[in-house]
This record gives sequence, structure tokens and C-alpha cells, in this order.
Amino acid sequence: MVQLYNLHPFGSQQVVPCKLEPERFCGGGRDALFVAAGCKVEAFTVAGQELCQPRCAFSTLGRVLRLAYSEAGISNEISQLESDFVICQKPLELLGEKSEQSGLSVTLESTGLADEKRKYSHFQHLLYRRFAPDISSYGLSDDIKLHSLQLLPIYQTGPLTSDGKNLSQEKELLSLFCFFSLPHVGYLYMVVKSVELMSVYQYPEKSQQAVLTPQFLHVITSNNLQCFTVRCSAAAAREEDPYMDTTLKACPPVSMDVCALRIQLFIGLKAICHFKNHIILLTKADPETIPERRTSPKRLLSRKDTGVKIKIPPVAEAGWNLYIVNTISPVQLYKEMIDYSNTYKTAKTQSCIHLLSEAHLLVRAALMDASQLEPGEKAELLEAFKESCGHLGDCYSRLDSQHSHLTLPYYKMSGLSMAEVLGRMDWTVEDGLQKYEKGLIFYINHSLYENLDEELSEELAAKVVQMFYVAEPKQVPHILCSPSMKNINPLTAMSYLRKLDTSGFSSILVTLTKAAVALKMGDLDMHRNEMKSHSEMKFVCGFILEPRLLIQQKKGQIVPTELALHLKETQPGLLVASVLGLQKNNKIGIEEADSFFKVLCAKDEDTTPQLLVDFWEAQIVACLPDVLLQELFFKLTSQYIWRLSKRQPPDTTPLRTSEDLINACSHYGLIFPWVHILISSDSSADKNYTEDLSKLQSLVCGPSFDIASIIPFLEPLSEDTIAGLSVHVLCRTRLKEYEQCIDILLERCPEAVIPYANHELKEENRTLWWKKLLPELCQRIKCGGEKYQLYLSSLKETLSIVAVELELKDFMNVLPEDGTAAFFLPYLLYCSRKKSLT
Repeated sequence: MVQLYNLHPFGSQQVVPCKLEPERFCGGGRDALFVAAGCKVEAFTVAGQELCQPRCAFSTLGRVLRLAYSEAGISNEISQLESDFVICQKPLELLGEKSEQSGLSVTLESTGLADEKRKYSHFQHLLYRRFAPDISSYGLSDDIKLHSLQLLPIYQTGPLTSDGKNLSQEKELLSLFCFFSLPHVGYLYMVVKSVELMSVYQYPEKSQQAVLTPQFLHVITSNNLQCFTVRCSAAAAREEDPYMDTTLKACPPVSMDVCALRIQLFIGLKAICHFKNHIILLTKADPETIPERRTSPKRLLSRKDTGVKIKIPPVAEAGWNLYIVNTISPVQLYKEMIDYSNTYKTAKTQSCIHLLSEAHLLVRAALMDASQLEPGEKAELLEAFKESCGHLGDCYSRLDSQHSHLTLPYYKMSGLSMAEVLGRMDWTVEDGLQKYEKGLIFYINHSLYENLDEELSEELAAKVVQMFYVAEPKQVPHILCSPSMKNINPLTAMSYLRKLDTSGFSSILVTLTKAAVALKMGDLDMHRNEMKSHSEMKFVCGFILEPRLLIQQKKGQIVPTELALHLKETQPGLLVASVLGLQKNNKIGIEEADSFFKVLCAKDEDTTPQLLVDFWEAQIVACLPDVLLQELFFKLTSQYIWRLSKRQPPDTTPLRTSEDLINACSHYGLIFPWVHILISSDSSADKNYTEDLSKLQSLVCGPSFDIASIIPFLEPLSEDTIAGLSVHVLCRTRLKEYEQCIDILLERCPEAVIPYANHELKEENRTLWWKKLLPELCQRIKCGGEKYQLYLSSLKETLSIVAVELELKDFMNVLPEDGTAAFFLPYLLYCSRKKSLT
């Protein structure tokens, strides 16, 4: 189906001052027109709107049969094919590689090409089509004649400089199109990645020739120049932009009904050619037979004339003209199409969208080839492009159809703000009820979800919430949580939330939104009542449904809400659990969550608030994937170490104790018994730091912790303190440096040596009891000192273990040679009787 409009794509026309009747003609690159007649070729300069001047003329060796122009390098080469049509039994269409099965052989000729360029030429099958028309609808063989075969490339060009020139002369082929025509129908194919039929053109009358341009298809009949739209730019746009047909961008489909913009009367049209924004037309009026002159009766009666033959006047010569018709600028035609579309606007029909889509594609096609634009013309086209997107957005916003979602991408491409879009709406009331179509609701809903840095006025915000209460009441809580709705009157917001309660739309989300609005109103009693109405787990689910109740973004920055700030003071556990729920449900990223707690607690980048530490601990308890586990361990241990080394207590009371973490999570291990003995030996320990120390010790004692990764960060934690010593010894123990640990404990805390050995010196490390611990204790006892009694009791414990483990001979070998026999006698007796006892 062809949609017919009466627009004016053609502007001024000029007559080409040819001396001979043209037989062949074509347009050239630098505004040149070549006209051939017989063995002579004339060239004309086409400059401006009103000037066509002879440039030069030259003769050829023979009659010119075909004329074509190509850039160096009626190659963007236009070829035309005329052949008689062969009637087949059935139609056939072979696309792409299958077209080789047609059986037609094609031979390339390299006439005029330099030898080194011939190797770059190759042949590729694109399309084979066999026609089987209904011959009953055509009277003559000329009616089924194939004509006007043409390839149209569309290039992707580089960026332009300020004066409109290309920065790069290189062109990249973006799309290639194939057009051919019969007298009554034309076919347009896209032949780049795959071959597919794009458009079918049904002509209102028999055509003689057709020429395809990036913007239009021009067809001539005997007396009419017809102008049709083409969809090449739409197809090329999709090839060029991966974001096409998303919520970001859109383009009218190539499947729309073809549009005929104009049917212009020209008498005796014979041939057509096109270059740049010029259409060249050859007209030739058919000669009329001049009737014989009536002979007067008197002359018939004259005797003198009886022998004279009456001469028949010669047939009048045909009159011809070669015209250059200038197509008007894309922007000018675009404006006319926009004005024309207004006649359909109030009817809410598809005709309005159709014509606006054609206008949009017209501008898009002009922008595709930026090299043809005059300086300053691109800016005008870009403005028209945005305006057309706005008009299309308006149309789709008023329709309640399957395509109403296109409101969003077209408004986005228009550059209009939400306030500007809302200002374009017609808020008329139909049948006493306000009706809002799906397209507008879809656009506003998505825009409010995208954290746009735009705040609606109080009036527009009230209008938006009223709109959603009528169209989609369940969305009202979500709408009120948008940063763009910041200026809404809290009383207005609360009234709609209460209406939801009474209308049966009450939910956990409505409750949380009411609690947030109550805070803005300063009504703490209402807020507390709302926050008591559900369990903490339900509130967590509510925050997962709408994260913006807690976290919003403005200009790319994390901004805690007033509700989040209040929960920090009153229900920090709920706040941490809720953010953890957001992270587990992919509603917030790891870095975003960390930034949220730092901003919430008004801490700079170098300071870590306790609430963030609580969040990290909650992440470990929640058993997040192992990929994040070591990173969390690093964050927590770094913070524990920093606070212990700086003797900096937490800024708030921790939500979990070390005992809570050990009971709730396997990653926090039971602290080894000897560690408790080591810590208890320090009577000057500050109770303010015991929790951080216990949590750090528990992590190191846990099964998942990578000890080697934390060693470089232990330096600030001095071994001079018992707290620091315990962590260093723990880490060395986990790295199996048992001998060094025994030396350290013997020197700093002998009372912890035996508990340490009982816990650590097992299995393959059992030999250290007699190879390391026994000799060390004996040596230190000989030296005496204030720790003599501690060493002595440790030695007795050691001997008890060694006597059980070793045979008598081996036991005697490990005893010191200068030892007192009476001291070792009980252990020797036990060792000698051990075998008989077993």
C-alpha cells in the first residue's frame, strides 16, 4: 500500500541550454552535467539555484551508447539495465550464496583499469529473481519490461571539523541497497550481511524509468515525476548503532507503508538522472499530425491549377527540453511534513505517526552523509532531528497500543526534560474522567526510575502522583521515592498513600513510604507507629522492593535518604540488614554500599565508621561467594589492626560481639585456649579494645583466612603489647613457624607454653616436645631468674608428655647429661613400666 501526500520536495527548475537533442546524460561529482547526442558530449556547470552554464564540449569516435560518472577511487557507480521480460512458469527468488544456483554466468571486464588494480576486483552473487506476472493485467509486452537496476551504497564517514569538512577522507561501507523496477512495481533490497526485501513500490501508473537516492525514489511516467520515500537510512542506522531499538534509541521501521510525497506534472517525460540534490529530466512532446489545408473552391475551379499537385506539409518536429529540477533542502521539506502532520494530530491516527516517521527519516538520511552538508547545515539538521523525536514521542504518548513503549526512546533522543514533556501534554478530561495513555505512563515511570538529576516542581510532582494513582496505583510508592519527586508536598503524598490503604492496595512498601513521608512531615509518632506494624524481615523485603527509600543518587553521588539517617540512630541493625539484602539481590554494588555507609556516617574516605564494619561482618555471616570473601577479610582485619594500633575505639557500639560472630559464622573460628591464657597475663589490657582484638584473633583462628595476605599489614600492631603479641604468634603458628613461637612464648609468657604445645604440637609436630621444648626449658632452668618456677612447672608437664611418647632408651637420650637423677627418676620409672602396663 502506498500512502499518498501532496508535499513539495521539488524546488526551482532550470533549462539546460543543449544545442542538440539529448540521447544520454548523467550527473557528475563537482556539480557537472554531461549530455551526449550522437558523437558529441557537452558538459555544463550546475551552480547555485538559477544557473546552468556550458563548460566544454568534445567529440567521441562513435555514437555514445551509455554514459556514467564515477568518483576516483534519462565507486558510487550507477548502472542501469534494460532487458525484455521472460515469462516463467512460477516466480523464483534466490538470495545471497543461493543465487549462484541460478546458472547464469557473469564475466568481469577490466577495460580501462590499471593492471595493479585488477586484482582488487571480484564478483559476488547477491540476488537472482525470476518474475511470473499475471499477464492478464498487462496489455502489451512493454508493460512487463524490467528497467532501472541500481546499487546504492551508504557510507559511514568520519567526524567533521568546525567548517563542515571531513577529518578523514576514508569511507567505510555501512550498508548497500539494490533497487530494480518493472513498469508497475519497484523492489528495494538490502544486500550487506544478508539479502532481504525492504520495500515494494506500487506505482499509480505505468513507469518508464526510476532512480534511487539516499532520501527518495524518483519515478517518471509519461507525464508525471513521482517522488517516493525510501528507508535506507533506517536500515543503515540499525547497522551503525548497537543501541537502536532499546530504551535509549529508536528508529522508524523499514516495514512502514511506502509514502508518495508528490506527483508533479511534466509533459512528455522520457528519461531521468540524479546527482547530489538535482534531478535531470528529458522531456519530448510527441508531434501532432498537422491536418491538410482545405482548398478553396475557387482554386479548384481554376484551370491554371488543374495540373499542380497539392503539397502535404511535413510532419512537425518534436519539441524537447532538458531540465534540472533542484530538490529543496531536507530541513525545508521536513518543516512542511511537520505542518502537514498536524492535520492528523487530533484524530490520534497512525497517519500522524507515519508522516512524522517519514520526516524523521528524511532528516536522519541527510545526517548519514555529513560530507554533503554545508557549514552550519548540520546544526540545523540536528535540531530538526531532536524536534522530530519530540513530535514522535508526543504521538506515541497519546496512543494506547503495542508500540506505546517507543515514547521513552524518542523523548530521550529529543533532549526534552521531564518537565518539558509534561508541559506538552494535553490534560483534557474525557467523559468526566482524566485518562492517561500507556505511552506517557511508561515514559514517566522509566524516567523516574533512572535517577535523573531533575527535580520536578511541586505542581508537576503533584500532577505525576495523581496520574499514577489513576493509571497505575501500585506504582505510587515507587514514584514517591524518586529523587525527581523531592519537591512534592508531604501532605499531598500522604493523602495518596492513605487512599491506597483504603482502596485495598496496602502493602509493606506503602507502610515504609508512609514512614518516610511522616519523617518529612516531622510527625515522629506516626513514623514510629508505621515502623512497629511489621517485623524486621518484612521491612527488609520492603527495602529490597524499593532501594530508593534508603539510597538515592544525585549527579552520580550516593545520597542517603532522611529515612536512612533516622534508622542509623534508631534501628541500625535493620539498616545494615536492609543494605545487605540489597546487595544480595543485586540492587546495590559493593563499592556503592561502602560509600553509602561512609556518607551516612559523615566520614571521609580515610575513616571507617563502625556501622560499615558491622556491614562487612554481616556480609561474612551471610556467606557471600568466595570471590568476595578474602576481600572482606582484608577490609575487616585492616580495620581491627588500625584501631588496635591507634587505640581508637569504635564510634558506635558494634552490633555483634566476637562471641556472636563465632556462633553465627564458621569463618570466625574458636579462639585457641592458649591465646586466652596469653591475653589474661596482661593485667593492664584496656577493655575498650577487647572486642576488636577478639574478632581479629577469631578470624585468624578461622579455617578460611589467608594468613600470608595479612602479614605485611601487621607492622603497625606492635609485639610490645600482649594484644599485638597474641596476633603475631597466632599468624606465625598458622604459618607453622612453631619453633619461633615457642621461643617467643618462653621469653614473654611462659605460662602459655604448655597450653600452646598441647594445642599445636600434634601429629608430625609431636617431636618438637622433646627436640625443641624440653632442651629449651632445661637450659632456661639452669639460668634461674624470676621465671624459674614457671619454667620448672612447664618442664614437669613436658616430661610427663615425653615419658608417655618415648621408649626408655629414647627418653634417656633426650635428657640433659648434667641433669639431677633424683629429679628425673619418677619419669624414668614411669617410662620403664609403661610397656608392662600396656
